Amino acid sequence: MKITLHRVYDHTSTDSGGIRILVDRIWPRGVSKAAASWDVWLKEVAPSNELRQWFAHDRDKWDAFQQRYFAELAAPGPACDAVAALKKLIADNNAAVFLYAAKDELCNNAVALKEYMEALPGKGEGSAKG
Repeated sequence: MKITLHRVYDHTSTDSGGIRILVDRIWPRGVSKAAASWDVWLKEVAPSNELRQWFAHDRDKWDAFQQRYFAELAAPGPACDAVAALKKLIADNNAAVFLYAAKDELCNNAVALKEYMEALPGKGEGSAKG
């Protein structure tokens, strides 16, 4: 499973790397739908509004944010269903580019989501289940 990360404002539709997936809950400010350079918007895989607002890109909360976010992704419901859809998209395309709007390139939901997806069982090539 190959996942790369790009900030949505620095990404163009000509960048290669697999299916391009916007993984933010909120549409990026200043980007029109016509100018969107991604293939899929999976807002359900993003942190809940409550978690996103609590975190507020505070690096001191990063570890706790990741734990809470991973718990949201694992809990039965829309986020867990979105993880399954995301896993299939990545498998079907052999690679993915997670697009995010945050300014912080090291501590954002796309970084955490990449870590979560890469740790899932059955992520390897040729895996029939997962």
